[in-house]
Amino acid sequence: MTQTVAVLGTGKIGEALLSGMIRAGWRPADLLVTTRRGDRAEELRTRYGVQSVGNAEAAKAADILILAVKPQDMGKLLDELAPHVGTDRLVISAAAGITTTFIEERLTTGTPVVRVMPNTPVLVDEGMSVISAGSHATGSHLTTTEEIFGGVGKTLRVPESQQDAATALSGSGPAYFYFLVEAMTDAGILLGLPRAQAHDLIVQAAIGAAVMLRDSGEHPVKLREAVTSPAGTTISAIRELENHGVRAALIAALEAARDRSRALASGNG
Repeated sequence: MTQTVAVLGTGKIGEALLSGMIRAGWRPADLLVTTRRGDRAEELRTRYGVQSVGNAEAAKAADILILAVKPQDMGKLLDELAPHVGTDRLVISAAAGITTTFIEERLTTGTPVVRVMPNTPVLVDEGMSVISAGSHATGSHLTTTEEIFGGVGKTLRVPESQQDAATALSGSGPAYFYFLVEAMTDAGILLGLPRAQAHDLIVQAAIGAAVMLRDSGEHPVKLREAVTSPAGTTISAIRELENHGVRAALIAALEAARDRSRALASGNG
């Protein structure tokens, strides 16, 4: 890798990207980080051998800028970067709800911008990062973005018009599974199991089911039917889930998440 990359706002997600890039072959000497706190900067220097700089210095030195700050901090950051960012840079935003247009309007006309929605499993290299091109980003820019985020999981290109739906499904998706595991653990306790045992049983069932979904190539209905014997325990449980409208509740929940993402993107937060 010969380009210099700066991660601006190196929190948990930013650090996950940093470590993923190093494992993928990026040299620490080609990586810059920015942080708010001096102790955090020292921690990253010690752990990864990267250089910590200010935002303006990062904008001047880096070929690729990854904006990993909180959405509410994006406007101020762009004001700081704008005098130093030209059209020869690639700007990648990993901030939820921030559109490429919002960024493009605050930088030099023609600056390539790519929007990415990662989810928290990037922390364990099992993330899904949904990638969309701005008005001036090319296929090459998307490929570079995929190389960076591919170090911490999978990537998927979508039109930016689908980012709100992807946020609802993938960006927020891990929370739905945690919620389900929490509820199933409580059910296990109600059925007489100790909490630790109920937790272990459910987590391993979730991991096994996810691997089967990923590796078998089978439709989830077919995999579910393989577990569902006539007049058995599973179909009794499925009947109760349907009676309580779980499928409809999930659809409504994802629609609510999509609508909230749209509201945040439009500035109606």
